[in-house]
Order: sequence, then structure tokens, then C-alpha cells
Amino acid sequence: MGWMSDALVTLCGWFGFSKMVQEQYVTTTQDSNAAAPLSDSIYKIGIYGWRKRCLYLFVLLLIVILTINLALAVWILRVMWFNTEGMGHLKITSDGVRLEDGESEFLFPLYAQEIHSREDSSLLVHSSENVTLNARNEKYQVTGSLSVGPDVAQGNAQNFIISSNTKTLFSADDKEVVVGTDKLRVTGPEGALFEHSVETPQLKAEALKDLRLESPTRFLAMEAPKGVFIKALAGNIEAASNMNVLLHSSEGLVILDAETVRLPSLPLGQGGVSGNAHGLYEVCVCPSGKLFLSKAGVTSTCSESQEC
Repeated sequence: MGWMSDALVTLCGWFGFSKMVQEQYVTTTQDSNAAAPLSDSIYKIGIYGWRKRCLYLFVLLLIVILTINLALAVWILRVMWFNTEGMGHLKITSDGVRLEDGESEFLFPLYAQEIHSREDSSLLVHSSENVTLNARNEKYQVTGSLSVGPDVAQGNAQNFIISSNTKTLFSADDKEVVVGTDKLRVTGPEGALFEHSVETPQLKAEALKDLRLESPTRFLAMEAPKGVFIKALAGNIEAASNMNVLLHSSEGLVILDAETVRLPSLPLGQGGVSGNAHGLYEVCVCPSGKLFLSKAGVTSTCSESQEC
């Protein structure tokens, strides 16, 4: 604004003082008392006429512009709620920036070390597209990120850990996935599908529901260094296979301990005593391990059968 005033004064002064003021001095000499003749034309010093009105008009215009600028500055301060502590609900404290109430909208990335909510409310992060959180190292390289979009939530990191105050609940990396809870519950109607082996100390169904282990196209193997224990407290244990069911013990025994052991589909041998009125049979074992029935007699009739 100052350069406009200087230019205005210079312009008006150039119009007012374009002609030099001629001064006539009354001179007297030592030998004569006669006065020197005065000039007929005398010029007045100052700004008059339309030049003066032009100067006043420009000064008035400058005052109006200055008043408008001052009013706009006051209006901006009033609308943005500037004060000695910050701007509106946004307070600047020694710990950082604090928003007392309302919502904050960020049009560009936000860089912060910590973001906390108030003690009596939750922290809500909302976006019309997606919300992305990035962690960077000293070289400004992204070391971990979490992106939540309208269709998918994706996280990238070397290790993914979910923990409580006392222990790790879930962890995953390139080598393994660890579930640290005391119980893992799968509530889906189709159960859980594992493409490879599963290592666990116990498999247990919910109350009043069956536990089913199935391999539709391959084999199912259960292995343990000290033993495999299968128990049904209020039901049956059923093992079904399209081909063979093998019970194998490399060093120990296979024990069937029950009040009744039934083998309803054993084949009947051709030998034995004819005319067995009591319907008694004996179980015979071939050298290959095959079992079959033979009609009982006074002595064993297994050797008479040709089932082996």
C-alpha cells in the first residue's frame, strides 16, 4: 500500500510543479536607491483544481481498501476461532495438538507419532474410499501397512501379532502361524479345511455335537510319539473307509478291550462239522492275518477250511 501512495504523490506533484516558480528579488545597489522591477506573473505553490480532487479521490480509495482488508482479517480470525491457545476446538498444548470436540477432516496425508481419543469416547477413522496406515523407517521406506477398503482389508508386515495383556493370542510370519489361546473354536458348518498337516494336543467337539475327521480323496493319518487316545463319553466311535482300515503298531500290541467284540461280516468257511444244530462257530486266523468263521466241532475245524 505504501508504494501506491508514493506513486500517487509523485504523479500529482509532477502535474503541480511542471513550471518553475520564478522569484524576483528586490536588489539595491550601493550607489542607487532604485528598486529592481518585479515580474508580472507570480505562481502559487501547492495543488489546486482537478489535481487536488484526484489526490483526495485516491487517498479515499486507499482508505476504503485498507478498511476492507482489515474487515476481512477480522472475519477470518472470527470464523476460524483463533485464540491464544489455538484455533477453535483445536488446542495446542505441550504434549501436542488436542481436538476438544467435533470432527477433523484431512485432505492430504497425516504424519503423527501418536493418535489418541478422549477418555470418554472412541476413536473413529472414516473415509469414503479406504483408510491406509503406513509405518516407515529412518530411510522413509514403508516397513508395514494396513489398508481397510470397501471390499477388503489388507495388511503387509514381516510379522503379524495379536496379543493380550498377558500372552500372545495369534502370530504369523513366513514360516508358521501360532494360535496362543487355550481353545480354538471353528463355528462354520463345513468345519476347518487344512491342506497340510495339523499339530495339536487335543481335538474336541462342542457339547452335543459330533467330531468328524475326514479326507475325501486321500488318506487320514494320526500320529503321536507316545500314543493316540480316542474317547467318546456318550456315543460311538466310527471309522469308515472305502478301502481298508489299518491298525498298526510297530512294537506294541493292538488291544480290543470291551464287553462284546463283534465282527458281523466275517466270511464262513467251507469246512467244519456238518449238521451243526447249535449254530456255533469258531474264529479262525490265516497266516496272512485273515479272519473267517468255521463251524465248531469237538476239535478245531479251522484246518479243514480252505479260506486261507
